[in-house]
Amino acid sequence: MSGKWAVQGTAFYSADWDKAVCIKNGLFCIDEKGFIEGVYKEEDKAYKTVREKYLADGCLKILGETEAMLPGFVDLHLHAPQWPQAGTALDRPLEVWLGEYTFPLEAKYRDLEFAYKVYQDVVKTTLSHGTTTALYFATVDREPSVLLARLCGELGQRGLVGKVVMDDPAANPGFYRDASWEDGVKETERFIDEVLEFQDSFKQRVYPVITPRFIPSCTDESLKGLGKLAGKYGVHVQTHCSESDWEHQLVKERYGVNDAQALNRFGLLTDKTVLAHAVFLEMEDVKLLAEKKASIAHSPLSNAYFAGSVLPFREFRDQGVNIGMATDISGGYSPSLYHAQRQAVISSRMLNEGADPGLPAGSRGRKDSAIALNHAFYAATVGGGTALGLKVGKLEKGYSFDVQIVDYGEGIPRFCPEKREEDLLHKILLLTESRSIKEVWVQGEKVK
Repeated sequence: MSGKWAVQGTAFYSADWDKAVCIKNGLFCIDEKGFIEGVYKEEDKAYKTVREKYLADGCLKILGETEAMLPGFVDLHLHAPQWPQAGTALDRPLEVWLGEYTFPLEAKYRDLEFAYKVYQDVVKTTLSHGTTTALYFATVDREPSVLLARLCGELGQRGLVGKVVMDDPAANPGFYRDASWEDGVKETERFIDEVLEFQDSFKQRVYPVITPRFIPSCTDESLKGLGKLAGKYGVHVQTHCSESDWEHQLVKERYGVNDAQALNRFGLLTDKTVLAHAVFLEMEDVKLLAEKKASIAHSPLSNAYFAGSVLPFREFRDQGVNIGMATDISGGYSPSLYHAQRQAVISSRMLNEGADPGLPAGSRGRKDSAIALNHAFYAATVGGGTALGLKVGKLEKGYSFDVQIVDYGEGIPRFCPEKREEDLLHKILLLTESRSIKEVWVQGEKVK
């Protein structure tokens, strides 16, 4: 939308880790660049005057009685090319799932018509579920990876996209890998340059990301080269880290340290680094992440299938590590961060209480591990924005107007008033499906 305008209605967002804010019938003013330039509550002295001005100018959008605004979600880890296999073969071990299903599928994206069809669908689908910012793994090939970044821009999503590097001939199939470590690094730099050329063509912008798939798929030479690119360009970095017993132990045997410390040696652990999974980090690794201000992309659905463990979310955060939320399509079967938030809470409660009924109640779990729904909501919004260093995730002055408008009168039982404002938010977070998300806005532009 061009020019200044405003939205009047009820909104929820995370003020901090523990507290969710409800602004009833608030007034949210958006500037020409798509940022929030002011928020007014009904009790504010200027509310009536400001409202009447926007109303007289024909620039006031008024939400319905059963509609509420939430910040757009930030998905910190998903594989766009894996969208066609969502829900497939999740009963197989990770290394089998990759070799038999994932790599053959990802190789198909050299066909740009196929890539266009799938990538357009995955961006539209994630937007329809309220994801306004997404951190994507693409494929090992540069051209389809550039195409994904362009499609994010054209369809209105704030996309951060990485051309995947996987160069080790001993660890990757011959039909799907970089030709050499030099080629992987060179093609990554070409990818970065191409995306930076058109980055500002889109109001919400798109971003290139340095993306070693994970340490087991890369040689030392490619990791060193990518670390140099991270220093040269200052762009975001993403990779898998301590994802499964198999991957975690392989790195430990190779370097004598865990993933996080190895990545740091190669210059790949920065305040713009997002580590997917990180379930098996040890305390020394956690302290390093906090020191470097790197973030974790919590992928609770895929962790349930492939990690064989639960991320100690609360413990890691208490040590100062920022954590955001992720769907991890297609290791996670759902494109909805609503589903991811729900599973994050469920998994944390199972870790807290334990899951073996053969053990006494007091000795089953890892105490003080449970998180609440407010914490998962924070991770899916503010935590994601913090990880990426972007002003997204809150409905406050200076933040991008990235929102989803949910009709909570559809599919959510409300036969009596909620006792707390927070109760309504929790109903929305636990019961909303994509059909209830009536509109999605990114940088002040309507994309659904």
